[in-house]
Amino acid sequence: MNPGRAGVRSASALFAAIILALGVVAVMFASLAFKVFELDRYFVPKELVLNVAAFLVALTLLPRLRAMRFDVADALLAFFIAWSAVSAVFATNHWLAQRALAVTLSSALVFWSARMASAEGLGRPLLGAAALSTILVALTSLAQAYGVKSEHFTLARAPGGTLGNRNFIAHAVAIGFPVTVWWTITARGRVAALLGSIGVGLLAATLVLSRSRAAWLAVAVTSVVFLGLLLLSLRYVDRRQTGGRLARIALTSGLGALLAIVLPNQLNWNSDSPYLDSARKMVDYSSGSGRGRVAQYRNTLQMAAAHPVFGVAPGNWPVRYAKYAPSNDKSLTATGMTANPWPSSDWMAFISERGFVAALVLLGVFGTLFFRSLRRWKDHPDGDTVLLQVMAASTIVAAMITSAFDAVLLLAAPAFLVWLVLGVATGERRSEKEIAVSGRKWMGVGALLFLAAVSVARSATQVVSMSAVGTGGRTAAWVAGSVWDPGSYRINQRVAETYAGRGQCRRAAPFARRAANLFPNSSPARRVMRRCGLRP
Repeated sequence: MNPGRAGVRSASALFAAIILALGVVAVMFASLAFKVFELDRYFVPKELVLNVAAFLVALTLLPRLRAMRFDVADALLAFFIAWSAVSAVFATNHWLAQRALAVTLSSALVFWSARMASAEGLGRPLLGAAALSTILVALTSLAQAYGVKSEHFTLARAPGGTLGNRNFIAHAVAIGFPVTVWWTITARGRVAALLGSIGVGLLAATLVLSRSRAAWLAVAVTSVVFLGLLLLSLRYVDRRQTGGRLARIALTSGLGALLAIVLPNQLNWNSDSPYLDSARKMVDYSSGSGRGRVAQYRNTLQMAAAHPVFGVAPGNWPVRYAKYAPSNDKSLTATGMTANPWPSSDWMAFISERGFVAALVLLGVFGTLFFRSLRRWKDHPDGDTVLLQVMAASTIVAAMITSAFDAVLLLAAPAFLVWLVLGVATGERRSEKEIAVSGRKWMGVGALLFLAAVSVARSATQVVSMSAVGTGGRTAAWVAGSVWDPGSYRINQRVAETYAGRGQCRRAAPFARRAANLFPNSSPARRVMRRCGLRP
């Protein structure tokens, strides 16, 4: 598959490519200014972008389903979605289950539509959009680090830019690093190659300022993998162009990292040598956050062992975690709820929420794509396509490392980036089979489209709910927010506490019950119910 090859391009493939290109850029910037909804003011708008893009591109796949082609990776991914959907049926909190399942389904639709568009010669502009989105989101982080203020930035985990957290920015940059390097090396002109090199320098500066140990580790290992595979591919590529541009990339990366260290910024680190301290603790799991992460993994695995088949349902880790954690667990707050809505690892989440089988199947998807990217390079038409396979393998390595230490595939922005890049890089299927789509298979397709439409509607109503609360502020605004998003624990609990504080328990009761049903281990919800004489 040559991502730059011209060919007969269908209108549906062109439409899908435009939606994907716009979507991967928009998902990096989508956010709300309502700080009362920290984290969700970033997550929900990005999920809306992902879900809308996925639904639209899913419609472009329909005309091609009469004779559907698939390979092992497609089959495994479809199985993972089906297993996750069954798991969601058994959820304690179905609202969270639907939301998590939506990210999974939409990510898969992005992957499949990117494969289709790439097979018709539209891969290169899509990879250009992926590289551009990585550079642009890095610029928002740099802007915050050097004093730019915005209602869409948060000070809690600066410089998080429009992703709201410095670790999330760093993970996205680490994942987008290989595609940016690939695009720069294979650029059609010198100016484009120079701009790409500058972009890589900006990514390096962002990584340094983020102080994200997982991202640093990912980039270090990915660089070794990329360079190692590049050496193996020298017989297939233009050595002069590749070597010259790679040298310039190394220069701009080093310069970007150096400037990030020496230039004064607006970040308030509690250390005289913050970057050196982070480097020293990169693989330290005997103290600090590393020790807490290990303890959390241990408790999460206990949860998984208690629910080995289907897990506790997608998105329901925070609902059930308190049952398996000691009271002094740093993952828990004083309210008996988790500080974050996910464990500090995608894979801990997949194992505990969807079961061991689902996690192994998803791992099989990445393993299949990784090993197929290393095969039969001599059959590729040109050096750029061979380098594309090197980039695909490197992207998988980056995604695997970052997702082992934090939420990546669970979040809309990095998930969009990962699945788009991998979809383009694997657009031409090998060992594929063709099946006729009819009868029950059409029912399955209809179910996927229905779920995709529901995902769009749910994300949209969440945005409306947050806007109602954010712009209103009074109790009536919070009540209106609960109407638009009855699955929001935060809104229901706030309304229940407000009414209970006024002695209006009759009004507080339905909101308190709803909050308690959403998070049964929440001490604030149980406290309101006891105050109003309600049974938990």
